[in-house]
Amino acid sequence: MIFGRVKSLDAILATAEKKSLHRSLGAFQLTMLGVGAVIGTGIFVLTAQAAQKAGPGMMLSFIIAGFVCAVAALCYAEMSAMVPVSGSAYTYSYAVMGELVAWMVGWALILEYAIAAGAVSVGWSGYFIGWLNTSFQIQIPLALVRGPFDGGFINLPAMLIAAIVTALLVKGTKESATVNAVLVAIKILALSLFVILTIPVIKTGQFTPFAPLGFAGISGAAASIFFAYVGFDAVSTAAEETKNPQRNMPIGLIGSLAICTVFYMLVAAGVIGTVGAQPVFGPGGAALSPGTPELSQACAAIHENAVVCSKEALAWTLKSVGYPFIGWLVGAAAIIALPSVILMMMFGQTRIFFVMSRDGLLPEFFSRVHPRWHTPHVITLLTGVFVTLFAAFFPVGLLADVSNSGTLFAFAAVSIAVVVLRHTDPNRARPFRTPLVHGIAALSIIGCIYLFYSLDIVTKSLFFGWAAIGLVVYYAYSRSRSHVGRGLSEEHGGDAGIPPLPVPPID
Repeated sequence: MIFGRVKSLDAILATAEKKSLHRSLGAFQLTMLGVGAVIGTGIFVLTAQAAQKAGPGMMLSFIIAGFVCAVAALCYAEMSAMVPVSGSAYTYSYAVMGELVAWMVGWALILEYAIAAGAVSVGWSGYFIGWLNTSFQIQIPLALVRGPFDGGFINLPAMLIAAIVTALLVKGTKESATVNAVLVAIKILALSLFVILTIPVIKTGQFTPFAPLGFAGISGAAASIFFAYVGFDAVSTAAEETKNPQRNMPIGLIGSLAICTVFYMLVAAGVIGTVGAQPVFGPGGAALSPGTPELSQACAAIHENAVVCSKEALAWTLKSVGYPFIGWLVGAAAIIALPSVILMMMFGQTRIFFVMSRDGLLPEFFSRVHPRWHTPHVITLLTGVFVTLFAAFFPVGLLADVSNSGTLFAFAAVSIAVVVLRHTDPNRARPFRTPLVHGIAALSIIGCIYLFYSLDIVTKSLFFGWAAIGLVVYYAYSRSRSHVGRGLSEEHGGDAGIPPLPVPPID
C-alpha cells in the first residue's frame, strides 16, 4: 500500500521529548542560520546563468522563484513548529503520508543537499580563480578549473574546497560554528556594498529588450534561480535544537527568506542596470545554454566581455563600472563566506542520512558516531566523496538545476502533508497555522510543478532516473529492514546520538 507504514506522529514527538537534543537556538540564530544557508552561490554566481536564459527578465524570475519559496515556507513553518524534530521534509512525510513517500522525499533530498554542495563548490572555484588572477596575475589553465561540460577537464579548486569542508565536518563542527555569524555578516556586507555602488548608476536603457528569449526564458531562469533561495528549509532541520520552536521556527524561516529576497532584487537590478544582462547568442542567433562548451566558445570569441560569461558575476560587474578594489573585496568575501554554505548543505545531508539510517531505511553503519570526534564520520566521508566528484566534473548551472528538482519534490510533499494533516488530525495543537492553508498549499504545489516543468529535459530525465533507482533500493533493501515495518518504531523513533547543529548558542 502506497500510504502504509505511517510513523506515528505521537510516537515521534513523545520519543523526541524523552531523547531530545539540547535546545539552544533562538529566533535570531535561526534567521542567521537561514541567511547563511541561503545567500551563497545562487546570488554570487547564478546571476550570470539567469541572465543567459532570461536577460533583464531575470527580475521577474527572482519574483516568481521567491513567491514559490514564500508559500512553501509558510507550509514548512506550520509543520516545523508543530513537529519540532529532526529530519525536515522526510520526517513530516513519514508521519503523514507513510514510509514510501518519506523514502522518496529523503531520496530526493540527496539531490537537494549533496548536489547543492557540489554547485556551491563550483561557484567558490570561479571566485577563487578570479581572485588569484586579479591579486597575483596567476593564470591557471581552463582544463584544470572547469569540468568537461564547461570547456575544461576537471575543476581542481572545487574538489579542494569540498574535501576541506568534508574533513572539517568529520573532525567536528564546533570550530566552524563560532564563525558562522561572522561569515553571514561578511556576505551581507559584500552584497550591501554592491547595491550601494551600483544602484545610483543604473541606466534604464540596459533593461531593454526586457525578455529577449520570451517568457519561456524567464520561466527557465526562475527554475534555475530557485537554487538561490533553497537552504531556508535547512532551518527546519534544527527544530529540535530550538528554544520555543512554536514561535521561533516561523520567524527563522520567513525572516531569513524576506531578508534574502530584498537583497536578491536589489543585486539583480544593480547587475542589469550597470553592465547589462543580455544573453550571448551562437551562430545564426541560436540561444546557447549556460554551462556548455558552445557558450564557452562564444564567450571566448568576445573575450569574456559579458556578465553571462563570468564565473564571478558580482565582482566582474564592479570591476567593469570602475570599482576594481571593491570588486576584489566582494570576490574575497565570496571566497571566505561560501564554504559556510557548503558546510551547511553537507551537514543537512548527513542529518537526513542519519535519521534514515536510524529508521532502518539505510544501513546501520551510516549512523555510527566517531568515538573521539562524536561525528557521523562514515556518512560524512561518503557524502564528501560524492560532493567532490560532482564539483570536479559538472558545471554550476547543471548542478543547481538537478538540485532544484529534488528540492521542488520535497517542497511539494510538505505542502501536501500540511493539508492532509489538517483533515486527518484537525485537533492537534498548531502553534503556527498557515493562513488560508488550502490556497497557500495549492499555490505551493502548483508553483513547484511549474518550476519543475520549466527545467530542461536533461535535468528532468536525471530526476526521474534517480527516482527509479530510489524505488529499486527501497524494495530491494529498505522495505524489509524498516524499523516501522518490523514494529521497532518506538525504539528508533528518537534522535538521540545525532551530533549537534554547528551553530553556537546565543544567550
